[in-house]
Amino acid sequence: MQPIDRRTALLRLAALGAAPFLLAHCGSRTEVVKRAEVVNRAEAVERTEVIKEIHTLQPGEFTWHPDRSPKGAVAVVISLPEQMAHVYRNGVRIAVSTCSTGKSGHETPTGVFVVLEKDKDHRSSTYNNAPMPNMNRLTWDGIALHAGKLPGYPASHGCVRLPMGFSEKLWTITHVGTPVIIAGSHADPWELTHPGLVLAGYAEHEFERAVAGLEGKRHPSDWDATAEYPVTTVIASSADRKLELIENGEVVAEGRLAGAGGPLGSHVFVLNGSHAGAKGLAWHAISHHETAGADLGAGRGSPDALITRLTADSAFQGAVERSLHPGLVLVVTDNPLHPDRRSGKDFVIMSSA
Repeated sequence: MQPIDRRTALLRLAALGAAPFLLAHCGSRTEVVKRAEVVNRAEAVERTEVIKEIHTLQPGEFTWHPDRSPKGAVAVVISLPEQMAHVYRNGVRIAVSTCSTGKSGHETPTGVFVVLEKDKDHRSSTYNNAPMPNMNRLTWDGIALHAGKLPGYPASHGCVRLPMGFSEKLWTITHVGTPVIIAGSHADPWELTHPGLVLAGYAEHEFERAVAGLEGKRHPSDWDATAEYPVTTVIASSADRKLELIENGEVVAEGRLAGAGGPLGSHVFVLNGSHAGAKGLAWHAISHHETAGADLGAGRGSPDALITRLTADSAFQGAVERSLHPGLVLVVTDNPLHPDRRSGKDFVIMSSA
């Protein structure tokens, strides 16, 4: 029998109706892909689905499988070398899309951002009232995720353009505070459980206090329009040996970072909630680096041990305990906490050096 390659085999399986099997059992690089559903609001394109390798996605193509993980914290990773957006919920990848980032002279900044503002029908105040549908704002000086043209290469003025159909779907699951990592290299999320309160050492007896701190608090995606809970971000910098607690864009507490023991690398931890079975707080973490092809683990030890060896002074621990909520984001970085790496007063960005 003549041997066939993997791609040919996948296509043959698809023709035999094996898509459900492939989704459940094939490698993470194969997806059921939706071709661009809408070119613009006036010109509709017939919906089609194909099975193909993610790296072969054409401009405007994307995957969308929210059923793989119906609930949990959402994180978005924009891969500059791939020109792709990866969406994770509860640590599971539920979507991948082609995108177009900033062209030469208008490069999209790398680093860790959170969604500052959402606007379904936004228009640019900088570029002649240009439409930016399904906008998720990342900085106050003009960087956002939104629908736009995808020529197959970086072509924007710094924003991340997405297919219209994908941007519509993404807009429904993000919230103010959703972390967005823009990077050259990144790892898929991993899950870890930390006994007790974050930045308070590895103490199982703190579990009850941690659960008490979460009691009655919902994830930001479940907040209604009248909710007054603050969206919380904690930043730990090995360069400054410093910690900052940020609520709704304001630095509300600072502390000294201890226990790091050298460079930390770049990681984002998203709090899912308590894990009674393991008696700890459940987190999902994503490692990243601004340089394409970087070894994310080189010289930094085990990333999943980071959260257990970082500690803070008691005053800062108390501030975090009072602000704890599902969806809280902890950013770990080797960059200094310098004002020029922020997007102004309403900070939610930690850009790379």
